Amino acid sequence: MEGCDLCQRIKNRTEEITGKLKLGEVLEKPWTHISVDFITKLPMVVEKDAILVVCDRLSKMTYFVATTERTTAKGLARLFRDNM
Repeated sequence: MEGCDLCQRIKNRTEEITGKLKLGEVLEKPWTHISVDFITKLPMVVEKDAILVVCDRLSKMTYFVATTERTTAKGLARLFRDNM
């Protein structure tokens, strides 16, 4: 116990009081909302050392694309075009 019961009940709160929970958006069509991430620092295999992970948030279907850590934004766009 930290301090007396009375002090614990009347002390000021330092954290913000949370509000009501909000429902998340209901997804209706696959591949309209995706998450994208890179897995990096992998051993070099066929000149690839990273994996691009693309996941559909509705169906949880996932694509794994071998790539390099040096992938640029333009390279990422090409990976999407060629592999999705």
